[in-house]
Amino acid sequence: MPRSPHPPPRIHVERVEPIVDCGRYAAKRTVGDVVAVRAELIRDGHEILRAVVRARPLSRRRPREAPMAPIDAQLGGSRWEGRFEADEVGPWRFEIEAWADAFASWRDELERKVAAGQEDLAGELAEGAAHLEAAAGRARHGARKALERAHAVLADERAPWRERVAAALAEEVVAAADAFPAREDATVAGPFDLWVDRERARFGAWYELFPRSWGGLRGVAKQIPKLAELGFDVVYLPPVHPIGETNRKGANNALVAGEHDPGSPWAIGDRAHGGHDALHPELGTWEDFDALIAAARRHDVDVALDFAIQCSADHPWLTEHPEWFHHRPDGTLKYAENPPKRYQDIYNVNWDSPDWRGLWKALHDVLMVWVRRGVRVFRVDNPHTKPLDFWEWLIAEVHRTHPDVVFLAEAFTRAATMRTLAKLGFSQSYTYFTWKNSRAELIDYVVELATSGMQEYFRPNFFANTPDILHAYLVDGGPPAFHARLVLAATLSPSYGIYSGFEHHENVPLAPGSEEYLDSEKYELKRRRLDGPLLPVAKRLNRARREHLALQRLDDVWFLDAGHDELIAYAKSAGDDVVIVAVNLDPHHAHEGAVVVPELLDLPGAFAVRDLLSGERYEWRTGSNYVRLEAGGAHVLAVR
Repeated sequence: MPRSPHPPPRIHVERVEPIVDCGRYAAKRTVGDVVAVRAELIRDGHEILRAVVRARPLSRRRPREAPMAPIDAQLGGSRWEGRFEADEVGPWRFEIEAWADAFASWRDELERKVAAGQEDLAGELAEGAAHLEAAAGRARHGARKALERAHAVLADERAPWRERVAAALAEEVVAAADAFPAREDATVAGPFDLWVDRERARFGAWYELFPRSWGGLRGVAKQIPKLAELGFDVVYLPPVHPIGETNRKGANNALVAGEHDPGSPWAIGDRAHGGHDALHPELGTWEDFDALIAAARRHDVDVALDFAIQCSADHPWLTEHPEWFHHRPDGTLKYAENPPKRYQDIYNVNWDSPDWRGLWKALHDVLMVWVRRGVRVFRVDNPHTKPLDFWEWLIAEVHRTHPDVVFLAEAFTRAATMRTLAKLGFSQSYTYFTWKNSRAELIDYVVELATSGMQEYFRPNFFANTPDILHAYLVDGGPPAFHARLVLAATLSPSYGIYSGFEHHENVPLAPGSEEYLDSEKYELKRRRLDGPLLPVAKRLNRARREHLALQRLDDVWFLDAGHDELIAYAKSAGDDVVIVAVNLDPHHAHEGAVVVPELLDLPGAFAVRDLLSGERYEWRTGSNYVRLEAGGAHVLAVR
């Protein structure tokens, strides 16, 4: 037998949303989101149930309360929903409180008996008087007076029973009682955690560049106004730290560097200038860096820095903290490898070091150096090769004082690991998008991201290319393939990115079948300019993304029948804003088909659309719509 002096709660709250892994991790939202909290409320009997959701950011002591209501009334009303607005960045908590409303249950029973013609209601009316008296005791101001007047009539046994019933069921009496319910026997589920980011964690267009190819930090600062005009929200810089001399890589990853080879930025640290908390002197000064951050801020652009936990042989930590690195039995260090790739110019840290706490703190302190200089976005290199607990701790520590910092996980690894990194706190993640090129692959992957539960915590960033990844689709497809991939990335995912060179259709691999670029910018300096032929398309897409809320979400996508395996079509909707996209995935041939707009989109029988890429206007309708697209071509149609 239960030991409690009181009977257990009779309401069960089940299948709460949004929660992640039964509440182990926080679900994610961004500022301005209306958070829909759903749950199943189950109770024996036929009592009328009430429920509210209470939510607050942890910076506030008092929660706000919003009513919940059944959303499946036709199926019995077990699934309930309540909504609140997330209006502050940082950690939140919410809980659900549900109770049986005795007075409402009494009213329901009384109304049914009156409707059935019953007149012997003395017991019911006495019960109702007790409910009204209790409600008046809870109420305040005008509500109390209304309840007291109704109680006086209902308790008067000399009054006609119809007058007594009418007094109890009067609209103002019902409203007053509902405003001050009895919750003594309520069931509370929660609290559950929610993390609210700024919008950039969910939505943004990224442009990756190597500062040394643009004239250093001053040169990048000069590009900020043009990048902002093109609609890019984040400028991502690979490591800006000093580069080691020992084992420096030459052009095309050569083991021996030439006299003027700059080396890989990921070989971090040298003896003369420092490590992760230092700037490469050839890129500029701290004043130049601060000026870059200021220029970006004026244009509402974030500068993202690379956070790579690895060291060149010349990094100060190797002499100051040798215990932080792996040593072979003969005393030598083992360089980093990711077969078949070999990184002779860098060493990984020893996460099992006896001084692991010192290592963790040093890495935290490195991040804070850049945070204090105004950096609010970090692209984290290979987080899946570092301890998961470290990331959970580090991100929480940074967010404790700077909750607006965004972390992008560069983790091309097992899906389970990528999901776990997102749960632990990463704001968004690289994805498998680069390797999804057929219609079936794209649909399966996006549906998984948008509907499998991952949408509660995993935010994708669809980078179309990276310095490490030149996919065969781009190599073989040429400019039409670049166009198709740009449209797909920008319209399927709220966050997407390109690495400079994409807009110039750079697609020559190091060797047949290789995803490495020939003459990779990782190992040599190039002379870059913002003049690629794809930039006007990127500008139009970025403008469309900012003007249409439908393109700023992931879970609002509907894939449509297009009548041809090489054509992919989908609609995205946010309220009255609907955008329909059709892309020819074949970079070599034109194709035609019929895009079917389903009635579920709730569009008129006939409607006008405007192509946001070409400016052309068309008449479309619910049902079948003919399309013909050139190789790699696309429509991005705003429904008017």
